[in-house]
Amino acid sequence: MAESKGVDAVERALLILECFTADQPDLSLADLARATGLYKSTILRLAVSLEKFGLLQRAADGRFRLGAGALRLGSAYRHGFDLAHVLRPELRALSDATGETASFYVRDGESRLCLYRSEPARAIRHSVTEGATMPLTYGASGKILRAYSGQAAKADAQILQDGYAISRGERDPDVAAISVPLSAPDGSLVGALALSGPISRFEDAHTARFVKALRQSQTRLAGQLALGS
Repeated sequence: MAESKGVDAVERALLILECFTADQPDLSLADLARATGLYKSTILRLAVSLEKFGLLQRAADGRFRLGAGALRLGSAYRHGFDLAHVLRPELRALSDATGETASFYVRDGESRLCLYRSEPARAIRHSVTEGATMPLTYGASGKILRAYSGQAAKADAQILQDGYAISRGERDPDVAAISVPLSAPDGSLVGALALSGPISRFEDAHTARFVKALRQSQTRLAGQLALGS
């Protein structure tokens, strides 16, 4: 399928908005030209429309900054933020990329609860039921939830150092899993991301690839949580 073509003017306008950061809240016309590669005349034309909708404003000294419309959109996003809407597509992408079951667990007392999951299309896979509870003392995600919940024991020191946990045949002799923590912007634990599947597919040779995929998901989700906070 051919990739849908966007609207050049819209993309250029968004390119301008993306130049503004917490470290650079106001920029000159020259700054914007350097950052975007657009002609100054083009930026000025687009700025008129952006100012009209409150997304950009220009001070008396000629410098630009984001307008109140940007705050309104950000507030609307935060109001509509839903963890499921963020996690489900990410778990699906993680499962598609690895060919294994991707799950998200939260701590429930001394148990772990599978809140969301996405299973691969392959016939032989680890099937996880959303809403199922399992012991916190077994499994990779259980180790992560225990280690990062502020009650880490001496045995969890290696997990905290590595940033991930592995289990092979602990709860089920035929199943293995790898898990990483997902934290909120304030550093508190939100839950555990995990990949699980037949133990034969989780040999040491595959560990690095699975950990890399989990960490990429971890990074993307952390960014989404920061936007929604």
